[in-house]
Amino acid sequence: MTREPLRILVIEDSHGLRASIGALLEAHGHRADFAADGRGGLELALADPPDVLVLDLGLPGLDGLRVCAALRERADRHVPVLMLTARDALDDRLRGFEAGADDYLVKPFAGEELLARCLALSRRHRAGEPHLLRVGPLAIDRRSATAHRDGRPLELQQTPYRILLALAEAWPRTLTRSELVQRLWGDEVPPSDPLRSHLYLLRQALDRPFDTPMLKTVHGVGFKLDADA
Repeated sequence: MTREPLRILVIEDSHGLRASIGALLEAHGHRADFAADGRGGLELALADPPDVLVLDLGLPGLDGLRVCAALRERADRHVPVLMLTARDALDDRLRGFEAGADDYLVKPFAGEELLARCLALSRRHRAGEPHLLRVGPLAIDRRSATAHRDGRPLELQQTPYRILLALAEAWPRTLTRSELVQRLWGDEVPPSDPLRSHLYLLRQALDRPFDTPMLKTVHGVGFKLDADA
């Protein structure tokens, strides 16, 4: 099946990196638009939302964190954001996710990996769809990072919310444990078994107040949401 070409906005202050990313994207049939600073890039993204936004963290004027946060607040649809940075500490990644980034790529990176991540983001988020995501009785507002089940608000901490969002975006597919760990922490997984405790917190918020659980364990595979709960 032929894949539809993407329109990708690249906000990056390095002329050389913009040129190389543009050449890569266009060589694979995608359209690339560019901005060299945060304010100009934000206005472009709001005026004509791209399929995917490739966003540098260290931008002049308005840095990538503030661009991403403003986009989430002001855009009328969900724009998938791949954040680029030379910083590789876990705290920097978490700050990016808190601002609303969907994925993270540390410089230097292989062009093919950037392309693969853009394609994955466009599929995962079904580019251009509204902020509201529904799975059965569950509704997630990706703009406000809030969730409701049967109209009742769910009290979710950041990591359980991100697990729920990942499961909802993958639905009806089952996500493996390794897929969830990669989505949450990349290659910098905290010690012990952090996923177990966050899944427990998610079950407490999503399922405990209701008669039927939505979060299902598929033994030997991973986890999924049951839309018929």
